[in-house]
Amino acid sequence: MKGTILFAALAITILALGVPSQGHAEDAQPQKAVLITGASTGIGRNTAEHLAAAGYFVYAGARKAADIEELNKIENVMAVRLDVTKQDEIDAAVQLIRDQGRGLWGIVNNAGVNVVAPLIEADVSELEFLFDVNVFGVFRVTKAFAPLVIESHGRIVNISSISGFLSGGGYGMYAASKHAVEAFTDSLAREMSNLGVFVAAVEPGNFASEIGLTRCKRRVEDTDAEPYVYFEERRQQMLEGCRERLEAGIEDEGTPPDVVAVAIEHALFDDNPKEHYLVVPEQVEAGWTIAKVIEELLMINARHEHSYTRDELVAFVDTYWPYAEGEKSFDDEEDEAEFNAFFDTWATREGADGKKSSE
Repeated sequence: MKGTILFAALAITILALGVPSQGHAEDAQPQKAVLITGASTGIGRNTAEHLAAAGYFVYAGARKAADIEELNKIENVMAVRLDVTKQDEIDAAVQLIRDQGRGLWGIVNNAGVNVVAPLIEADVSELEFLFDVNVFGVFRVTKAFAPLVIESHGRIVNISSISGFLSGGGYGMYAASKHAVEAFTDSLAREMSNLGVFVAAVEPGNFASEIGLTRCKRRVEDTDAEPYVYFEERRQQMLEGCRERLEAGIEDEGTPPDVVAVAIEHALFDDNPKEHYLVVPEQVEAGWTIAKVIEELLMINARHEHSYTRDELVAFVDTYWPYAEGEKSFDDEEDEAEFNAFFDTWATREGADGKKSSE
């Protein structure tokens, strides 16, 4: 009920407030196992190390032999050769994990790539490359491993981005892929709840990660790239910026994603998880994201026959607030019934007498 009845943008605005304290592996017996895709660097590697140190068992997906070797040196980690664009590797990983006999409590769909280019200058192959990893990869892995997670009544965590809400010049393709992950997550959550599986999205901001450096390396190495027709000056600026970033290295990329790993752990193991986790290194990034969501909400609501008044929107916020904060729960029958009764009246604007409140 809760997923189908809420204004998505408003709910996201509220749900993006704060990250509660993390869960603990010692609370779970036997040891729970989690698969993390794209675990060789960045958020994936940080999360693998964090969960393994907390006592969980991690299947760490990676593509390169050197990364697999390094991951296998970490206690409570088993590296798995896994390219999310290759169905045969996904199928082999499913069989390997099933054969290990631990079961699978959770999936962290983290593998991702980044492409930056003006939409009218980009080649369709760039869009296909990006979606093959960021969207179809999430779909392939989720579908393949779903039976294991359903068996354990576990959890699925999709790593989205603040670009799942924001978009700007040059970032249209990447933002489109993360908007797709948001929609995929919301639908999957509704479907899997009927099977006892919880699904969440984590939306990181601009943390230190290899994703930007990898994108820059591809751009700099593509010496055969055609000049842009309309944005060539911008392309040259991006090339120069990429050269500077590559020279500076990961140490200059920003804040390490430690708090992202904490949010992922909470989504995987806490008794009261959230459906969305906005995790940013600076207040201003929260401001960008929440302001954009509110802006779109207000524009969608404004100046049409079925617009809600300011007071009606505030009434919704006030009613939903305790559910977002964890003070009330849709898993509690009385709490759910209370909200449903409010919503039935609020959405239709019909009071107990059957008349619209605006009449």
